[in-house]
Amino acid sequence: MAAAAGRELVVEADGGSRGNPGPAGYGALVRDAATGAVLAERAGYLGIATNNVAEYSGLLEGLRAAQAIDPDARVHVRMDSRLVVEQMGGAWQIKHDVLRGIAGQARALFDPGQVTYEWIPRAHNSAADALANEAMDSRDARIVRNHPSAGVEPVETAKHGTAEPGETLGTPAEPDQKWRPAGAFSALDPDQALTLVLVRHGVTPMTVAGGLSGGEVPGPPLTAQGRTQAARAADAVHRLHETWPDLPRASYVASSPMVRTRELAGAIGRRLGLHVNVDERLREMEFGRWEGLTPEQVEEAWPGDFERWFAEGTFAPPGGESYVQVGERVAQALDDLRAAGLGRTVVVAGHAAMIRTFVGRALQMPPSTWSTLRIPPCSLTILRYFPTTTEVVTVGYPT
Repeated sequence: MAAAAGRELVVEADGGSRGNPGPAGYGALVRDAATGAVLAERAGYLGIATNNVAEYSGLLEGLRAAQAIDPDARVHVRMDSRLVVEQMGGAWQIKHDVLRGIAGQARALFDPGQVTYEWIPRAHNSAADALANEAMDSRDARIVRNHPSAGVEPVETAKHGTAEPGETLGTPAEPDQKWRPAGAFSALDPDQALTLVLVRHGVTPMTVAGGLSGGEVPGPPLTAQGRTQAARAADAVHRLHETWPDLPRASYVASSPMVRTRELAGAIGRRLGLHVNVDERLREMEFGRWEGLTPEQVEEAWPGDFERWFAEGTFAPPGGESYVQVGERVAQALDDLRAAGLGRTVVVAGHAAMIRTFVGRALQMPPSTWSTLRIPPCSLTILRYFPTTTEVVTVGYPT
């Protein structure tokens, strides 16, 4: 039952994204309604997320702070997001799965009768906006400031690592509870997920020349620059737990059979102390008669066909493979990895086109759009396969 009288708190919350989606952060504060005194401040960097995810994250963290101060208080939420205010007030439906997940957590914190919502102009929400911008500027995953008048332990600033992109940083209430991120996927059991870390190989002579380097030819090897990139990528994989604390530490390394990916996988395996397992199905797209040619050379010999290959997803070079065909064989490799055990992280040393097929299938994108995904050399792409959904943690994350 909601309290009929007693303390009243005001939550001011906001969030922003520099790109929508882009680098995002949230901010929230709790005031005493009677005095206007600030009792608590919360902010955090979310990685790459949308404005709406950032705004909902600010609401969630503001309500969490209010609950910590007084779970029986009446809470009045003030935000300049019409979407959040109308959806949380029940006037509008929440159709987006991610927002619905965060909203569910927010509603569970208080009895519905304790919380009211008010839309305010942006100029009246400057304190929360400043906190959100502080988080985006500093890229601190979690900023916590409790003030002595709040009745909770005073904390100037507490930082807990880097938040998972698109998620607020959830922390366990008790030491023996399992960490899991707040947000859309927090209700899913991480023990039932396969986490896949896809790492593209580093620079090769063909990368420099701009030629097509497919899965039919073992070479070329990495250049000196490519080997340096591989070492950095291996270290980034080793430190993944610092950036995404909910991801299990890698326990298995798989590789395409190509020389360049085996060199990368070797660097990763040495850094992690793990054996490398080669899987032919993880090889790069086969370019057939286009192997070793630049796009300009392909256009000269096969006018219009390179554009078809890039734009359609189902078009194959002469003697080669289409994106859809590559996706079918890598899906078989994925099925075997999932069948071999869940609740673990598998690192795959792979290729740009091959990685695009994993992401395209995970996001249920039409094959005609897969080629538009940017996968830089030695970047990380992280996917989490749950029984009922797939979480895309990051795509093309630079190392």
